[in-house]
Amino acid sequence: MPQAVQFDHYGATDVLQVVDIPAPTPGPGQVRVRVRAAGVNPIDWKTLRGLMAGEITLQLPAGLGSDVAGVVDQVGEGVTDLAVGDAVLGSSVTPSFAEYALAAPADLIDKPEDLDWAVAGTLAGAGGTAYTVLRQLDLQPGQTLLIHAAAGGVGTFAVQLAVAHGVRVVGTASEANHDYLRSIGAVPVSYGEGLAQRVRSVAPDGVDAVLDASGRGEIPLSIQLTGDPRRVLTLVAFDAADTGIQVHIGGAGSDLAPALHELVGLIEQRRLTVAIWRTYPLAQAAAALDASGAGHLNGKIVLLPDTTP
Repeated sequence: MPQAVQFDHYGATDVLQVVDIPAPTPGPGQVRVRVRAAGVNPIDWKTLRGLMAGEITLQLPAGLGSDVAGVVDQVGEGVTDLAVGDAVLGSSVTPSFAEYALAAPADLIDKPEDLDWAVAGTLAGAGGTAYTVLRQLDLQPGQTLLIHAAAGGVGTFAVQLAVAHGVRVVGTASEANHDYLRSIGAVPVSYGEGLAQRVRSVAPDGVDAVLDASGRGEIPLSIQLTGDPRRVLTLVAFDAADTGIQVHIGGAGSDLAPALHELVGLIEQRRLTVAIWRTYPLAQAAAALDASGAGHLNGKIVLLPDTTP
């Protein structure tokens, strides 16, 4: 019987279990994917700990994961644009930390043959979010974007997408990640006391927008640097909504398919790289989530439920 990662109450990763469950059956307008790779995102361990209970309603026992890459092995009624055997990547509607997951064809695109499975399984969440929030910020070529936590999951996608569109990027990160940020096109600055002065020293003409993926209290400084709270968008500082900044909850939404096509296109053009920090088998999902929760990683974490060649 296929396996999946589940939990029956909120808590640390010791509440996770790898259980045998029947393979899901696709309904009308759905496909079933045999999962080859499932990206791990911060929302996964936050959900497990109950930190997202106010935004995400779960019926326990529940699973985790939505980033997915794999091979279609069943199609539901009415599906005409995908067929059994198609290699796909995108987002699932049932948990992807499993051997099988269901997905809507609109949330999937074809996986190029030469695209690594682990990379394919990481694009929808962080990459799709980065694409969507950059569209919301509506930056023009030549403008300057400040990204807090630029070396993180969403940050690394946002840096490269912005640079590909001619935007100058200044990114906050620890000293250990400065060379990495330079390698993907950002001007790095260290976070912490004196940040405003460091940003102004590398962006003397000012900052046109700020993307906050950090949540370390940089919102007042960000508003000060842009001069307009509407030019600041946060993914994490939900308690700062009353300042007038933009607060983004969720991923790519209806932008997912165009986001995935752009990301894959840039990867094929060698204008975007996705670093994989480590892969884990499904049985080690707890270790993968612990590593994600610890943070300060230079790359994505991916579960590999099926390692068939």
